[in-house]
Order: sequence, then structure tokens, then C-alpha cells
Amino acid sequence: MITAKEVRLIDENKKQLGVVPIERALLAAEEKELDLVEVAPNAKPPVCRILDYGKYLYELHKKEQEAKKHQKQVQTKEIKFRPKISIHDYSFKVRHIQRFLKEGNKVKVTVMLRGREKAKPELADQIIERVFEDLKDLGKQDGRVRRQPWAVSALLSPIKSGERDAKAEDT
Repeated sequence: MITAKEVRLIDENKKQLGVVPIERALLAAEEKELDLVEVAPNAKPPVCRILDYGKYLYELHKKEQEAKKHQKQVQTKEIKFRPKISIHDYSFKVRHIQRFLKEGNKVKVTVMLRGREKAKPELADQIIERVFEDLKDLGKQDGRVRRQPWAVSALLSPIKSGERDAKAEDT
């Protein structure tokens, strides 16, 4: 599969053997019962390594899995409110938002409007402002408030612990 006439050869111990003809490189790999793999095809001349290709693929897969393991997936949770929400229901939902923010997730706060409520979107604005005020130590507004005919929504992002400590010192 390697089309170059000459390649820079690296053996199984990662030692450079220099620039050799492709036939000699294939013969060296065959003698050691390993594969000749082109690792840098755009180099002049292309770089080839003598290695066990199956083991090489396995190690690449393991490195990829290890990198994925250390990443944190940030999810967006959504909490829906209504303009005529009771105090208990409001505090219950705010506690959920607090838990989501502490876990490091973003929270979309949506105030649903129905019927005549659609004529007064300022009711939704009041609830969203109240949520932001109650959660100012845990989250901050991310982006602007989005308005649709049936709902008003905004995104809350968690404040990192370093930012939270600096904010506490300011007050």
C-alpha cells in the first residue's frame, strides 16, 4: 500500500535506521514478523515504522478511551415555571436548580404562558428575575432572555468555585 520508493525507517524500538528503499524496509519487517506502517505519509521521504499493527491500534484505542474518561460532560437541564406559581412550588423548583448548578450543569429556566398570560410577558420576566436574584451566588445568566409567543426562557451557567470565592469576598 506504500507508494513511495524510499522511506525513513524506524524499527520496533523506535530507533531510526535511516532512509532505505521500500523493498528493504518490507524485507526488514518481514524478517521480524511485524508490519510496516506508514506513520507520516506527508513527510519527505515518508516515515514508516516496523511494529505490530494490531497492538498499535489497541494502544491508540486505549489512549482515546483514557482521554474520554477525564472529560466532564456538561448537560443542560430545563425547569419550567408558570406565572401563577405557588411559593412552595417555586422554592421546590429553585432547590432543583441549585442542585443542578452545584453538579456543574447549565439550567434553562422557562416560564410557560397560556391564554391571557401571553398578553403580559412581564409576568414571566418577573419570575426569571426572581430566580436569577435567588441564585446569584451559584449561577450567572448565560446569553440573553429568549422570548417566544408562548414562553420566555433564559440560561443559567454555574459559577466556578474560584469565581464564587471572589464574589463572596466582594460582598
